[in-house]
Amino acid sequence: MITLFFKRAIDDIFKNRFLNLVTIITISLSILITSAFILFFINTSEIINSWQKGLRIMAYLKPGVSNTDLAYLKQAVQSLDGVESLRYIPKAEALSQLKIQMEHQSSLLENLTENPLPDSIEIRMTADIGSWHRIASLAGQIEMLTPVAEVEYGQRWIGRFIHLFNLFRLAGYAMGTLFFIAVIFIVANTIRLVIYSRREEVEIMRLVGATDNFIKIPFYFEGLIQGALGAVIGLGMLYLSFFFISANVEQEFMPGLFRLKFIPPTILVEILAGSMLVGWLGCYISLKQFLKG
Repeated sequence: MITLFFKRAIDDIFKNRFLNLVTIITISLSILITSAFILFFINTSEIINSWQKGLRIMAYLKPGVSNTDLAYLKQAVQSLDGVESLRYIPKAEALSQLKIQMEHQSSLLENLTENPLPDSIEIRMTADIGSWHRIASLAGQIEMLTPVAEVEYGQRWIGRFIHLFNLFRLAGYAMGTLFFIAVIFIVANTIRLVIYSRREEVEIMRLVGATDNFIKIPFYFEGLIQGALGAVIGLGMLYLSFFFISANVEQEFMPGLFRLKFIPPTILVEILAGSMLVGWLGCYISLKQFLKG
C-alpha cells in the first residue's frame, strides 16, 4: 500500500511539473540560505573557541613594584581559578622583544632615552576557561590586585566581534523562522492548486467509496518528497560553494591556522527532517482546508 501511495505521489509531481518545480526550488533556496547561516555560526563559534583557548591576559605592573610585591602577585594570580601558567616579563625584555618585532621600523626606537614599557606578567588560561564572561571576570580579579596598573586581553575588538556575531545569530533565527513559515504556505498553495486541478477525480474517488486517508496520504508523500528534494538540492549547492570558497579562504587568510568545517552529519539529517516536516505541514494545512479533515 505504501508503494502505491508513493507511486501516486511521484505521478502527481510529474503531472504538475511546473508547480512542483517552483516549490522545490523555493524550498532549496530557503534551505541554502538557512544552512549558510548555520555554517557561518558553526565556523565562527570554532574561531571564537580557538581564540579563547589561546587567549592571554597581560597584566601591566605599577612602577617600582618590589620583589616582595611581585612574589605576592604571582602567588595570588596563580591561585585564581582558570589560570594555567604565568610568566614575568621585565620591561627590558619587553623592549628587546619589541625591537625584534619591529626590526623593519627599528629607527622609531633608536632615539629612546629611557624604556617606556612597564614590567608585566603574561597569564595563560586553562583550555576549559569556558565563556567570554569567565575570561572577563578573571581579568577583573587580576586588575583589582594592588601591584597591577592595567590589564589587557583584547577585550575591545573580541567583545565587538562577539556582539556582532550575536546580532548575526539573532538575524539568522529570524530569517530561518520567516523562511519556515513562507515555505509552508508555498507548499500549501502548491498542493491546493494540485487538488483544484484534480477536484473532479477526487470527487469521483469519494463517490466510489474512497476514504479521506486514501485520498490524502499520496499528497502527504508529495509534500515529503518536495521537502526532501529541496533539502538535498539546497545542501548540495551549499557544499559546492563551501568547497570552492573554503580552499581560497584557508590559503589566503588562514594558512595552517584554522580549517573551515562543513555542517556535521547530525545537523544535516536534522535539516533534511525539518525540510520534510515543512513539506508535510504545507500539505496538512491545504488538505485540512479543502478536504475538511
